[in-house]
Amino acid sequence: MRLSRQGYLREVVMRYSTVLLCGVVLIQLFSAQIDAQRSRSRWQTLSGDAPLVIARGGFSGLLPDSSLDAYSLATQTSVADVVLWCDVQLTKDGVGICFPDLNLANASTIDLVYPNHKPKSYPVNGVTRQGWFTIDFSLGDLQNVSLIRGILSRSDKFDGNGYAISTIQNVAEQISPQGGFWLNVQHDAFYEQQNLSMSSFLLSASTTVSIYFISSPEVNFFMKIAGSFGRNGPSFVFQFLEKEDFEPTTNQTYGSILSNLTFVKTFASGILVPKSYILPLNDKRYLLPHTSLVQDAHKAVSEYLSFVDNGNFSVDGMLSDFPLTASSSIDCFSHIGRNATKHVDFLVISKNGASGDYPGCTDLAYENAIKDGADVIDCSVQMSSDGIPFCSSSIDLKDTTMVVQTPFSKRSTTVPEISPNGGIYTFNLTWPEIQNLTPAISNPYKVYDMVRNPEKRNAGKLMSLSQFLGLAKNSTTLSGVLISVDNAAYLREKQGLDVVKAVLETLTESGYSNGTTTTKVMIQSTNSSVLVDFKNQSKYETVYRIEETIRDISDSAIEDIKKFANAVVINKVSVFPNSDSFLSKHTNVVERLQKSQLPVYVELFQNEFVAQAYDFFADATVEINTYTYGASINGTITEFPFTAARYKRNRCLGRDKIPQYMLPIQPGGLLDIVSPLF
Repeated sequence: MRLSRQGYLREVVMRYSTVLLCGVVLIQLFSAQIDAQRSRSRWQTLSGDAPLVIARGGFSGLLPDSSLDAYSLATQTSVADVVLWCDVQLTKDGVGICFPDLNLANASTIDLVYPNHKPKSYPVNGVTRQGWFTIDFSLGDLQNVSLIRGILSRSDKFDGNGYAISTIQNVAEQISPQGGFWLNVQHDAFYEQQNLSMSSFLLSASTTVSIYFISSPEVNFFMKIAGSFGRNGPSFVFQFLEKEDFEPTTNQTYGSILSNLTFVKTFASGILVPKSYILPLNDKRYLLPHTSLVQDAHKAVSEYLSFVDNGNFSVDGMLSDFPLTASSSIDCFSHIGRNATKHVDFLVISKNGASGDYPGCTDLAYENAIKDGADVIDCSVQMSSDGIPFCSSSIDLKDTTMVVQTPFSKRSTTVPEISPNGGIYTFNLTWPEIQNLTPAISNPYKVYDMVRNPEKRNAGKLMSLSQFLGLAKNSTTLSGVLISVDNAAYLREKQGLDVVKAVLETLTESGYSNGTTTTKVMIQSTNSSVLVDFKNQSKYETVYRIEETIRDISDSAIEDIKKFANAVVINKVSVFPNSDSFLSKHTNVVERLQKSQLPVYVELFQNEFVAQAYDFFADATVEINTYTYGASINGTITEFPFTAARYKRNRCLGRDKIPQYMLPIQPGGLLDIVSPLF
């Protein structure tokens, strides 16, 4: 099933982006002639222009690398001058194809098409590699070989679409990118050993293809082609590999070459480096202070480091498998401050504070949620045995603290009304005992080896409801608080703890009922009787949280909800149902509730890409855009309030014409292009 239908791809345009920024970055080597131009620009690139977006193999984060559809989708979802990257490989008959590796088995069906063809071994940069190499097959031999994903962690749902291996000329004829092509030559020395001339091929291709850049990690390759393309030829970019790797033609390490950029400038006008060259990580995967590489490459100006926009410097381009994300980052989110104009209006409601960065419901989580731009911070109220209401995401302290490592672990009990499993419940400890517990950050995706902020995994202190309300009251930026109350009947009947009374009394004591604060109070519950109880005793807004996933809602159900609630919380799937993590449709639930004057808040928004449907390209911003701009929800409930708050200042939404990379996803599009075999 081919995606050669251009109109179909344009529909898919509205459904993809991912938070993978880039694997390597481009840095131009200093040229005095353009220094003045840069001084007048808001961009701190060498030229003063916006950084280039370079699409590696097209939109290879979604579709098979180097497929025509991947290239086409990249041009449709990116900035107008996106540059298309092609890893050039040579076939046995000297034809240049776009393919990400020397070994065809790494991203194609070569082994299935030629099951009797035994893999061969070749020395590549001094290391013997085995596989199905391009030099053993002619272009005709590859006619029935299809492209598939080359990175196993990505979806295999498009592997059966029969994407053909294309020549560079064919890609150029079919796509014609405004930004031209970037041809990367990874193994010129290898091809030369096999009596195939990469330089001859490139010279021939340049007569029909708009080649703007040529890159390679091999010094001798540039020495050979120097002067071959004339004054208006492509820019040469030297690619650095890992610092300890040896450059094959000089036998120097790339780290050694890095210390002599003057030498690099004799044959290249730019360098392509891994991100870690500029922003290195420590062994815990935290950023270390930036290096001086960008200053060394730009040399004449006093610049500090960062990738694109941190007030210090900018790299000159980003190579990405997800060019939509790179495009929106540059065009929509660069050069905007925290006080920039908001172009979209919805509530950013925290989930246990900034619980994606700190242990939930702690002072640090709430303080940072406010700092990050949350409009509303939340407190899920639990009760201690001595009747103190406090904030915790779970009634079971095992879920939120290190209580199992304390003597209190002996207080584990089984409460069938709450859970069939044993728990160390809040109502079995006093507030002083709970206060001294060490909080624990939530790691919902630990199974994927994704852990949150390990250095702060036990930071902060749990807060009583009174402390929470005091923090919110003193904030000058918050518009409200959301107080969640559940298990009220059990606590009253079995534990003698009246959580409704405790919440109302604490609100009064904190000055929320006498007009001394403008901070709005919203009371949330999954139990309608709890909300009725609050309505009968106060004037606070009530919010009904629907736990179940719903596909529709009747008029009678809406009228019933309006009797006890002023707003509704639903989950994401109730807005956009999915099939095997692909969006399938857009329900009318939000529209129907809003027509009845019920605001709709949606949960749960998280930054981790595994929390999102494939349609959002693992990009939390694309997901937020689709729910707010596309589905018009009234608020997001999120563990990462900074992401949602930043989105509201998205510059692209203030334009008369919204760029393609900031249009909402249209559900169902990806399902339509999933391979029939899947």
